[in-house]
Amino acid sequence: MISSTNQTLVCLPGQPWPLGASLLTYQGQSGVNLAVFSRHATAIFCCLFDDNAQIETGRVALAAHTDGVWHGFLPGLKAGQLYGLRAEGPFDPAAGHRFNPAKLLIDPYARECRGDTSRLSLECGSVLACQAGSTEEAVETAHLLDNADRIPKARVVDLNQELSAGARITPGPRLCAGKTILYEAHVKGLTRLHPGVPEHLRGTYAGLASAPMLAHYKRIGITTLCLLPVQLHIDERHLLALGLTNYWGYNTLGFFIPEPGYASSRAESVRDEFRAMVDQLHRHGLEVVLDVVYNHTAETDAKGPTLSWRGLDNASSYALDSAGHYLNPTGCGNALNMGEPHNVRWVMDSLRWWVQAFGVDGFRFDLATTLARDPVLQHQFHPGAALLTAIAQDPVLSRVKLIAEPWDIGPGGYQVGQFPCGWQEWNDRFRDTTRSFWLGHGSSPGQMACRLTASSDLFAHHGRSPLSSINMITAHDGFNLADLTSYRQRHNEANGEHNRDGHSQNHSDNAGVEGPSNDAVVLQQRAVLQRALLATLFLAQGTPQLLAGDEMGHSQLGNNNAYCQDNPTTWLDWARADEAMTDFVAGLSSLRRRYPALRHTQWFRGQPVHTSKDIHSVGCDIVWLRSDGQPMTCEDWDSPDQKSFACVIEVAEPDAPHVQASERLMLLFNAGHRSLPYSLPPGRWCNALDSASGLIHAVLPVTSSTWVHGQCELTAKTLKVLVQSLDITRITLPECIMPTTFQEADS
Repeated sequence: MISSTNQTLVCLPGQPWPLGASLLTYQGQSGVNLAVFSRHATAIFCCLFDDNAQIETGRVALAAHTDGVWHGFLPGLKAGQLYGLRAEGPFDPAAGHRFNPAKLLIDPYARECRGDTSRLSLECGSVLACQAGSTEEAVETAHLLDNADRIPKARVVDLNQELSAGARITPGPRLCAGKTILYEAHVKGLTRLHPGVPEHLRGTYAGLASAPMLAHYKRIGITTLCLLPVQLHIDERHLLALGLTNYWGYNTLGFFIPEPGYASSRAESVRDEFRAMVDQLHRHGLEVVLDVVYNHTAETDAKGPTLSWRGLDNASSYALDSAGHYLNPTGCGNALNMGEPHNVRWVMDSLRWWVQAFGVDGFRFDLATTLARDPVLQHQFHPGAALLTAIAQDPVLSRVKLIAEPWDIGPGGYQVGQFPCGWQEWNDRFRDTTRSFWLGHGSSPGQMACRLTASSDLFAHHGRSPLSSINMITAHDGFNLADLTSYRQRHNEANGEHNRDGHSQNHSDNAGVEGPSNDAVVLQQRAVLQRALLATLFLAQGTPQLLAGDEMGHSQLGNNNAYCQDNPTTWLDWARADEAMTDFVAGLSSLRRRYPALRHTQWFRGQPVHTSKDIHSVGCDIVWLRSDGQPMTCEDWDSPDQKSFACVIEVAEPDAPHVQASERLMLLFNAGHRSLPYSLPPGRWCNALDSASGLIHAVLPVTSSTWVHGQCELTAKTLKVLVQSLDITRITLPECIMPTTFQEADS
């Protein structure tokens, strides 16, 4: 049990802002102001603890209550003070209330916590939640055993000092979306096994920005690291029972706190190491985007722990039905109530903190549909929901990268393409169509062409650009690239859920053998498929996102839901990296940088490009051709048996729209099992890419040996890129039917 002393505390009214603990001078005295939102509590207490977090040195009720915020000023307290909260109020789950003053609570605005978090998911607030086999309809009573000895304590931090440290971070490069190449990575898994990273830095923030990693980022040409959750998180109850951990981190407890488990052994301050990482990445021209989880909290469902929001004001914090049951569009047990203005304020304050105190360049919002569910509309999605509107007008957040995972599992949860202008979205249609096209699961040329041109059926509205589409072949959730071409079925037995978890529809292929193989033919076929998929990702319009490890052939042995595998399953195996594949990815990123036709900022129209009047002949921005050189027809676009097509693109640099393009690109696709002769438009063409052989020329070749004309051979499962200099050849290609005619074909 926690020991206690009888220190007498004075609590003055203080002020209701900012929320959380802050140092200030009030009525001529220095001290700490504490402000806590709880609309339904009858009292909020601040409990102070000694430096070892084991002796309660004082307890005081917050002196004032203003518009749902309890607040008080405690003279004489300083930075470093440890504290916790207790809330009094009704325990009436049917009405949504779960107050229990026996439970010490963590301040939702805590900037630092001291204490063990390893078993917090067991800290239940009611008797029902602690009884195995109970049902939510059974009678619940408050669990009256005090748990202060097991709960981490918030630590008062000098907010101005933290913001000043954030202001000293080298500003990010602020890359335009057209030049962005995202790299989704896990802080620990990226460097845990890297032999070139100093041992004490492996798996840490510092390791992420170490010299070997900086060299790797530069080599493969990525611009923006998108980090899986780095906010303080805990392990769920069922994982503790299985001896596993929440490796991905989508179970957040501290929304203002960097995860301390990713700090190096020599770190004096987790916050300073995180800032140093961001600063170093910025100095090398790289952006940092964080994967954030504001759709739910680590308190999970009614059987979950009472740690913060549930004990402070459950009815205001969470989306509930009329019987007080948790709505669960997240699949994680609860969903935050974004119809409550104070919840919106809390999310906004957290986001601004990461930008201003830690210098990050943007966010990817997990299950973002949940964030835009409006209680007034029966918790349906609305693109003008309070949080999205607040972000759009915020002078800090409206200027950073905003990426939505545009779905959840609730009613009407699939909202790809429906987020407001200024947002980018994960495009699972690109993922599934591209996989199906190359891996033989039935995708027509029309469907594929629509995805290649940034999915106008989804995003071409309300002023949104092609760059709104975040294209991906793989992500942390699902098969990685090596497994996508090595397994037809998931193999998740190690997760302890009898292989029932994870996606069952993967649109994958195994080249005839399930899992690892030493057959040279099988390995060659897998490499050909991987290169075709990667080439499609980097050469498509939109914004590409590469999953860390795909560039080096990392396998998770068929586990497509490795959220709980904190081991070599998910740690990248640098010692066995496929260097040829890494070089191939580096070449693809060079091609994308070199040719503006691959990163067009406007929607293709199949019309002549805008040029000055003195140009006697201009081409269309895009033209679509069959293998015989003739324009694609409606029948061609819609036929699932048609496995080949090509496009010719003529576009100048996006930032110079009135300058004529100097080069024309031709992209040729053959997803069939046989080689195919392809008729070329007039003139000399130079080979820039052949995905089957791995050949890449990032700069237009000038030797005659690289020229082709008249016809070229397109081998099976191949994407080829040809380049033609417009200073040499000026031709006008025929008009064609645009693939957007078939934009509804795969809806």
